[in-house]
Amino acid sequence: MGPGRSAERAIAAAEAHGAHNYHPLPVVVASAEGAWMTDVEGRRYLDLLAGYSALNFGHRNRRLIEAAKAQLDRVTLTSRAFHHDRFGAFCSELAELCGMEMVLPMNTGAEAMETAVKTARKWGYRIKGVPDGRARIIAAGNNFHGRTTTLISFSTDPEARADHGPFTPGFSIVPYGDLAAMAATLDAAPEETVAVLLEPIQGEAGVVVPPPGYLAGVRELTRERNVLFIADEIQSGLGRTGTTFACEHEGVVPDAYVLGKALGGGVVPVSAVVSSREVLGVHRPGEHGSTFGGSPLACAVALEVIAMVRTGEFQRHSATLGELLHRELGLLLGRGIQEVRGRGLWAGVDIDPSRGTGRQISERLMDRGVLVKDTHGTTVRIAPPLVISEEDLEWGLDQLRAVLAE
Repeated sequence: MGPGRSAERAIAAAEAHGAHNYHPLPVVVASAEGAWMTDVEGRRYLDLLAGYSALNFGHRNRRLIEAAKAQLDRVTLTSRAFHHDRFGAFCSELAELCGMEMVLPMNTGAEAMETAVKTARKWGYRIKGVPDGRARIIAAGNNFHGRTTTLISFSTDPEARADHGPFTPGFSIVPYGDLAAMAATLDAAPEETVAVLLEPIQGEAGVVVPPPGYLAGVRELTRERNVLFIADEIQSGLGRTGTTFACEHEGVVPDAYVLGKALGGGVVPVSAVVSSREVLGVHRPGEHGSTFGGSPLACAVALEVIAMVRTGEFQRHSATLGELLHRELGLLLGRGIQEVRGRGLWAGVDIDPSRGTGRQISERLMDRGVLVKDTHGTTVRIAPPLVISEEDLEWGLDQLRAVLAE
């Protein structure tokens, strides 16, 4: 088979038989390690996306792979019909990491978000005393919390919503970062509002950081009105922004964290809602569940993730290299880049349209051995594994400078 034919055949098979719900770059990955991936033709690429933060600890992290292999030799699944010997430790250690009391495990981020919505409503009816069927949740415009029917019901993305109605009622949407709008919406129906649901930093929107004081302001507003503050830290959590959770940048502790992606280390899907006994204690047997949620394999991997996060080394590395990343990107403002946003090893880069679309820039970087992904037309997201070296990050930024100079 000639050069490139393996990739062509793999892409052709995907196009012919896979539903076209994604538009991937034309690269076919065959193996990976650390911050690097190798395609079917043997060409190496620097991964500056990290599976949208699912690979915070790098590809095939040794500790995580060994934890998975050891568990594979014991038991992988029991369902929650029975206890298993990894579940209690997982719940207690994740709760401790979050400064919370209880954990409700699921698999994907979207499942955890659905769980958060159901939990907030159930808390509203059983604890706050909201009349049945009247619970309301406030979310922010330009959010991304997943693609289930309920989650897109409070999305403002036309592509996510197109042809998927009718939508789930019970949500109000306010502009992200607008504390006055949040207060006004909370005060419009305080007795019926059960939760405010926010990303501390909006990932899919282009790594949008709220104004200083916004998260702390939301925390105060919700506390005063007996409303839950639920933080979607699926992308921003577990070291990505230079702290364990992005909420920490404003000293905010929400009523519940929603976690996913990096919690499974890029090995298995693991997600969870982590909260107080008052909030998660509203669930009763048979009302909500998941066959694979909290499986022995998931718990074994997640326990190793928790142990790694506890050392603080990944947070420190993200903070240190994040300063380098944002400093160097800042030097490109007016030189092909119009705006840079983000924290830690996470950046949203708005490309000057005269230099190309986000997709075109991503394709040119791919040709130079760097993998990123565009969003919303002109934005490129940069989110390398937190194990990336300073030298590799510098090399990747060199490729971006070269592409913008073309």
